This record gives sequence, structure tokens and C-alpha cells, in this order.
Amino acid sequence: MWCLELLIPLLLIINDGSCQWNVWVPRDISAMTNSCVVIPCTFMYPSGIRPYRGTHGIWYFGQPYPQLFPPVVFKSRTDVVHESYKGRTKLLGDLHQRNCTLLINNIGTEHSGRYYFRADLGGANMYTYPDFSELKVLDQPNIDVPEEIVSDESLELTCYAPDNCPDMTPEIQWMYTDYLPDPEFSSDYLEESNTAVLSSTLTFIPRPMHNGQLLGCRVYYPNTTLVYERLISLDIKYAPRSVWVNVSSEVMEGSSVMLHCEVDSNPSPRISWMFGDQELLWDTASNVSLSLDDVTPAQEGIYTCVGDNGYGLMNTSLYLAVKYPPREPVVNDSMTVQEGSSLALHCSTQGSPAPTLTWLKDGELVGTITADALSVLQIAEITPQGDGQYRCLAENEHGRASSSFNITVEYAPVLLEESKCTVVREGVQCVCIATGNPEPTIEFYLPDLNITINETDGRYNYYTHTDGHTSTGMIKLREKGERVDNGGPAVNVHCSIYNMYGRESVHLELQQEKKYMMAVIVGTIGGVAVIAFIIAAVRYVGHNNKKENGNPRQDVVLENPALYYSAVKKDKQNLRKKVLKTELLGSKFNSILEETTGEDGDYQPVGSMAGLEKQELNYAALEFIGARPREGASGRGDDGSNYSEIKAK
Repeated sequence: MWCLELLIPLLLIINDGSCQWNVWVPRDISAMTNSCVVIPCTFMYPSGIRPYRGTHGIWYFGQPYPQLFPPVVFKSRTDVVHESYKGRTKLLGDLHQRNCTLLINNIGTEHSGRYYFRADLGGANMYTYPDFSELKVLDQPNIDVPEEIVSDESLELTCYAPDNCPDMTPEIQWMYTDYLPDPEFSSDYLEESNTAVLSSTLTFIPRPMHNGQLLGCRVYYPNTTLVYERLISLDIKYAPRSVWVNVSSEVMEGSSVMLHCEVDSNPSPRISWMFGDQELLWDTASNVSLSLDDVTPAQEGIYTCVGDNGYGLMNTSLYLAVKYPPREPVVNDSMTVQEGSSLALHCSTQGSPAPTLTWLKDGELVGTITADALSVLQIAEITPQGDGQYRCLAENEHGRASSSFNITVEYAPVLLEESKCTVVREGVQCVCIATGNPEPTIEFYLPDLNITINETDGRYNYYTHTDGHTSTGMIKLREKGERVDNGGPAVNVHCSIYNMYGRESVHLELQQEKKYMMAVIVGTIGGVAVIAFIIAAVRYVGHNNKKENGNPRQDVVLENPALYYSAVKKDKQNLRKKVLKTELLGSKFNSILEETTGEDGDYQPVGSMAGLEKQELNYAALEFIGARPREGASGRGDDGSNYSEIKAK
């Protein structure tokens, strides 16, 4: 029955047809001297091999290499075995069923060691499996004794006997237990990897008086003369009974304190004052005092008095609290992050009592105020507005301290609303303003000409300026371009802004600046007024000259105005007066334009005045609709005086 129970799990393993050369044996197995032992064994070989002369097996002792001639324990082909195993071994398993279980009778301590199995399937199909079973032959039972037996603590002693002989079942008894207080006995049967062990446990509470007493465990096999015994001597260790120390206390930084410790034990213990894992003071005595002078915050913590007399130990602790103002907080280093990043800003400090921690950004309160040694400010998705200085302030009743760091937020460029194109005197001026970090680079692109402008050339003036995270780019197009239906210049300008985080290109709309429009309106009105005034002045001068020459006004015929005014201007003195009046009028008109445009003469006329440059007035041109032109009416008079030319349409 015992063999069938042993072989059932082994047969299940054999059914695996995908196996290779494998063997299963218990790694460790034990037996008592002069008894027997069964080593369970199952082997496997490749499914493609067909034994043609039957299946045979060999058990070796000590090593698996046949060429080294290890002792043969069992051999299925012959009865030739090592001398020490003659008549002792028997194969319990069926090799055709891949069962190689071995029985060894009447074993002795000399049979302790490793056992290897070798399969012989005929021809070259022989294989020694490297796995082994190690047999331990015992001449006395094992007693599991704790490393330390302490007085007044429950003690368990366990005695073990192997049960790997099918025909012999052991029994266990405890000896010399009459003096023990309320001993308890329990038995257990352990079976693992098809090896069995019988155990018996003795439980009791030892006292100091039991130190040095004998206890024994006896293993015997009924109906045989086999008896095995083992004796042990109890070593009961006494721990110190009590340890007294000061109660926990609070002291200010820089003060002194005395810590006392007393231990009740026998013999006198070794008393140690411990601070963490560091031993500060020790002595063999019944009491020891520890003096601490000029206490610092580093000395705050748990102080433990340990009493150890070699048989056990006992300890008691106290907490020494040192009060002090907050230390400079430890915060993050200054950092550069990308917009949208999640941040955890840490602030830690030391102080007693625990300080309150406050987060400030550019002097303004952010986050919450916490009373702890650590505060974490969480920023889910930082924005460019999160750029700035962050400060952690620590305060308690004894003082305050703070630390700060900077956060630089980098983000993709953003075009500002001020970006546009406007008409100026030279033509069209385009301004592109963007903010970003790093500072964005600005380029202009003219799609009609397929030109990218990032420097000054002969036709375009390119200018850039950076202020903080804001970049400004400007170009002036000196050629206004073709006219559109409303008479304004046709402008097709794209602004491209980019940095390492992104790029954006937009079309700049053309806008008329209010200042420029006012200059156009005032310039147009002023130009008409000047022309009217000059015409009136010319008529007035001509009328006076005619009177001086004795010609009545009604006799004037403007068939040749140029010749007529050439004769009038022979009077150099009168001519100077007229020129002075004209220059004075021109200066006054320029002053009016400066006040209107708000610029120092930076005025660009439009319409028919668009081609005029600001310069000194040398002559005035008048146009009379319907007058008859005459040939040769230009230049200087006979006396070299300047005159005005009148062109007729």
C-alpha cells in the first residue's frame, strides 16, 4: 500500500510524452542506522528512443561518471555490486514503467552520501542523470533547540526521526520531564518529496532554576531492538528584570541636560546609553548617568538605555526634544520649464516646534500655509504667467527663515495685436511684434516676389529689437506697389515667428494710421490754400505793377502771362519783397504741418502732391484752364531776374 501511494504521482509524470533525459529523486533523505531506506526515483528519456534490448538501470554512489569507476549500488543486468552493498539493495520500481525506486537495507553511517541513477536503453542510449539524492544516516535523533532559551518565555523543543523504511515505523518518547512545570507534548508527521519525518514537540515555560537540567529524546522501533537516544542540557538565560530612565523632556538649544539609567538584574549588567545606532557611554554597574552640554538640534531624538548581562537584555527609551528657530529652507534649484509642464515645488526645513511654511511668488501669496517640515506646491500646467521668483518662508515662535529660486517658463511664440502694415512717407511700413521664450525670431515673407526678408537689402529696410521675451521686427517697403480700387497700395506681407517650441506665420493687414490720415487731410487743404494764396498774390503784384506803368487794369490781356510777368520783375527791389513774402508763407505752412503730424517735418503728401520733396521754394507753378500757351515763355528775364512760369492746358 505504501509503495502504491508513492508511485501514483510518479506515474502521472511519466505520461508527459514531450520529455527529454530527466530524472526525479528527493534531494535529501535520511534514515536511522541499521534500519532501511527507500529512495523514490522516476526517470524519463526522449520519446523517439525505442529500447531494443529492454530497459536497464544502474545506481552509483558518490559520483555519476562511470569512467571513474564509482561504487555500484545496484545493477539490473547483473548482481555485481560494491562490497558494501551486497545483499542490501533491491529495485522496487519497474524500469519498463520508468520507475527506478531503490531500497537499501541495514544501512550504516558509511552509506551516507550521494546516489546517482544511470539509464541503459541499449547501444549508445545510455545516460547518467546529473541530479542526485543525498542520504543522511543518523545514529541519534535530531532535537531542534532554539539558539537562546530565555527564562519565563515559552520554549518548544522538537525531536525528529526519519520514517523512510516501509517495514519499520518509529516512535518517539521524551525523557527527564518530571521536573518541568506543565509540560505539553504533540506529534506531527511531515511528508515532503516522498520522504517522511516523524516529530514530537515538547512545550513548557522554563524558569531560572531549570538552567543546566537534562532533557532527552528516545526513538525506537517496535518489535525490534533498535533504540536511539539524545540528551541536551538546558541553558536558561536571564534577561534584566527592569530598566528605569528619566521621563522624556524638552530643552532649549544651547542648554545642558543629565540622563539617568538604573537596571535591576543579576548578575550586574553592562549598561549602554545609545543614541540611534551610536553608543555614547557604557559601564558595568547598576546605574549610569549621561551628561549632555550645549545641546544642539542634532542631539534631539531617542536615547535608549540598554542593560545586557550576557543572558538577555532589556532596554527603555526616552525622547529629548530640542527647541530652535527654523533653519534656512531647502527648495528646488532654479529651473527652466516648458509651458504646460506639471511641477512639484518642494520646501523642507527644520525647526522646533514645527514651523509654518508659506509659498510666495514675486511677493504674493500662492498655495496654502502648512505647519510641517515639508511643503509641496503643485502646479498642474504652468503658464507663461508662472514665470518669476518663488520663495518659501518658514516661521515658528523662535524665528523665521526663507529661501527662493526662479522659474523660467519657455513657450511657443505668440503674435501680438500691434502687428500690422501702415502707410508711411517712404511707402509701406510693416511691424511684427511677438512674445515667446526663447525670444522668437522674426522673418518677413513676400509671396508675390517669393522673397524672405531677414536682413537689409537695396529695396527693403529690415530692423529687429528684443526686449525681454518680446521681439519686434519691422520692414519698410520703399515701393508702394500697385493701386487697388480704393486707391491705396496693394500689400501682401507675411510675418513668420518661431523659436524651438513652435512656428506661426500670419498675413499682416494694411491699416491707415490716424496720424498719417490727419497729415493727408491737412496737407491737401493746406496745399489748396497755398495755391490760392499764390494766385491772389500774383494778381495783386501784377495789378500794382500795371498801375506803376500807367496801364489801367481793364486793359490787361493774359495772352502771354510769362512775358508779362518777366517785364514786371525788372524791378529787383520789388521782386525781393515778393520772394521774401513767398518764403515766409512756405515756412509758416511747414510749421502748420509739423504741428498737425506731430513729427519734425516727416510729412508725406498724397495724391497729386505725392511726388514733392521737402525743400526750399524756388518757384511757383500755376495752371490756368483755358489759357492759350505761348512758345518760349520760360527762363530768366533780360536783366537776369527770376520769373514765374504759367502753363496753360
